[in-house]
Amino acid sequence: MIKNLAIIVFCGFISSCVSGNDKGIAIDQLNLSKDSVLTEEHKDIEISVIGVGDIMMGTNYPNTSYLPPNKGNDIFAAVEHILKNATVTFGNLEGVLLNEGGTAKQCKNPDLCYAFRMPESYVDHLVKAGFDMVSIANNHTGDFGPLGRRRTVEVLNASGISYAGILEYPKTIVEKDGIKFGMAAFAPNFGTVSIHDYENAAKLVRELKEESDIVIVSFHGGAEGATNQNVKCKTEMFYGENRGNVCQFAREVIDAGADIVFGHGPHVTRSVDIYNNRFIIYSLGNFCTYGRFNIKGENGIAPIVKVFVNQQGEFIRAEVTPIIQIERGVPVIDEQNRAIKTIQRLLKEDFPGSKLQISDEGVITTKD
Repeated sequence: MIKNLAIIVFCGFISSCVSGNDKGIAIDQLNLSKDSVLTEEHKDIEISVIGVGDIMMGTNYPNTSYLPPNKGNDIFAAVEHILKNATVTFGNLEGVLLNEGGTAKQCKNPDLCYAFRMPESYVDHLVKAGFDMVSIANNHTGDFGPLGRRRTVEVLNASGISYAGILEYPKTIVEKDGIKFGMAAFAPNFGTVSIHDYENAAKLVRELKEESDIVIVSFHGGAEGATNQNVKCKTEMFYGENRGNVCQFAREVIDAGADIVFGHGPHVTRSVDIYNNRFIIYSLGNFCTYGRFNIKGENGIAPIVKVFVNQQGEFIRAEVTPIIQIERGVPVIDEQNRAIKTIQRLLKEDFPGSKLQISDEGVITTKD
């Protein structure tokens, strides 16, 4: 792990001892000992993590009319170059990967019932776009019962994309560029790791902190829609369901050792904040939600957030690339910067005393 590494070679005797780029220094190329410490020269390396919100690339249920053209091969084309430009890239997989079958969920209110079943081959679109890890802790992981969950895990395993968030798989570790990234995911839904159980959440985070260098926590929580865009810092209810106290949850997991907290679930962008020099975004919104989602107004804009941290996980800065979904749910860069403007507004409204500031260009820094 990088916090225990030391550079034991002299750069003067080799042509290049580090690889510096937007994906961070390639520590694994240095052949360093795990039992030593980084030198002064390399203690300030930057590690980048990209996070995006809900991903549902089209569903073959109830019929194939909800699938994108060209088998979805172009769905990330406009943003792929951005998604690949980080050490690791994260998203929330909102639905199952299953070609057919499974038992579609039944809801008390059919008008509020949506079941998402993405073709298994669509995992290739995630791989091609550069995703390293996904959360499967949300209200659509169980859309097609045990078969849907099981097949989703099998497909992700075969693809090489890591995942976390259901009871059987609460956490995961991804190693990139010699850096170990731990990820745990939480939600208020059946079969997922509970957002309400702070003690268990803290335990999982502490375990990841021992096993990895940077700990990422994902949560699916908070009430939905533009009328619930503000972070309330209290328990949020939505159609009778307890969607958690997202402020308390974020701070509990940071106290336990989390370095970055990515929220999703409200289907709109929410504010950012910083706590103990760790970055939080309370909702990443709808990133790619094809065919069956409301993508009008605030529901159709979202940030791609690239967070830079040091090797201790401390926040350095973040960069927001605003996207808007066009047609039936294809993400493209938003030239009007609406997601940036939304975060600027919400930061002032929800956390007026925050140490964070965001420029018109989408650069998030701490105030001097």
